[in-house]
Amino acid sequence: MRLSRLGPLGHEIPVVIQDDATFDLTSVTDDLDATFWETDGIDRVRSALEEGTLPLVPDADSRRTGAPLTKPGTIVCVGMNYAAHAAESGSEPPEIPVIFFKAANTIAGPNDPVTIPRGSTKTDWEVELGIVIGRRASYLDSAEESIDHVAGFVVANDLSERAFQLEVSGGQWSKGKIAPGFSPLGPWIVTPDEVEHQNLRLRSWVNGEIRQDSTTADQIFDVATVIHHLSQYMVLDPGDVILTGTPEGVALSGRFPYLAPGDVVELEIEGLGRQRQDVVAYEALR
Repeated sequence: MRLSRLGPLGHEIPVVIQDDATFDLTSVTDDLDATFWETDGIDRVRSALEEGTLPLVPDADSRRTGAPLTKPGTIVCVGMNYAAHAAESGSEPPEIPVIFFKAANTIAGPNDPVTIPRGSTKTDWEVELGIVIGRRASYLDSAEESIDHVAGFVVANDLSERAFQLEVSGGQWSKGKIAPGFSPLGPWIVTPDEVEHQNLRLRSWVNGEIRQDSTTADQIFDVATVIHHLSQYMVLDPGDVILTGTPEGVALSGRFPYLAPGDVVELEIEGLGRQRQDVVAYEALR
């Protein structure tokens, strides 16, 4: 099942995509938010599809694609979760997951423009597998329990400003991660039964040139381990998002220039869809 949200910013409607058809979910839920996941939303959508009660969205292809969820309580991220990326960052692979957080207002649609923060000279891209939590997870007894708490998977761009992250950080990474729009998600949330999440190809391009090309099989800490580990330290609530790290091929490596206005970033994860973002300069609000 592929879940998405379509429409102008702030006025998106929830939809489900089956085969080549897009169905309106407003009769099932107001939005794809915590309440949806907490109230067996996916099961209710499946039932509505089987009953044939959902209306088509006839102009789906012409509508803006928004982020496929709204109002997560937490966006928690795993740093340096691919050995080659840790190496290009000048670090040894971590022995336990490295964790940082992003703000909810960093979420954007998969094709929305990316604004370079004021004063930035080192804005970077990071294609990542995102996890959407569907059921509360706290103190899980084993990693094997983890997948039962997953609502679905999503493409994410964990945009980063490296000078803010590393040079003026004070020892924490979040300053370089929390600019508005720095977490494009989507186009869809795909339910776990439709993807082999630990064997997905991840790729990114800048101006049509390949930058990253790897697979989630190369993660140091796999999805189940990450969820289990996090549950020992925090409560993961329905609708929370986990970003699971990026493979090698980012500008931080020194092999590529950082993003500049006019650049185009594209990202894709096998089975989860594709993003495209125009990079634009910061402009002060008037």
